[in-house]
Amino acid sequence: MAQAFQRHPRHHRHPSSLFATDGKPHPLQDTLMAVTLALGVLSFVTAQFHSLHLVASWSGLIGVITGAYGQFISETTRERTFLIIGLGASAVGFFLGMARGGLFGGVIG
Repeated sequence: MAQAFQRHPRHHRHPSSLFATDGKPHPLQDTLMAVTLALGVLSFVTAQFHSLHLVASWSGLIGVITGAYGQFISETTRERTFLIIGLGASAVGFFLGMARGGLFGGVIG
């Protein structure tokens, strides 16, 4: 009877792990998340300048690729949330860079 009232041990969560519900480290997923966010910010900011379309389009393309792979292997809600934000910024930067000159922009053809 006393066994029925025993508490089950709870998983210890790190207070800094926002939405990381499994309590396990995910170094590859976290690295892809950080790279996607950084490339998203870079491509979005550089897309605001017409002369930086090469940087915007290439960083956006690489950000979309790393974000897509990160989504494929992500395991927590935190990873998926920040990957989607990075993917969106990368995609906007990529499309604006493509509209303003593209990946090669006068270098080829």
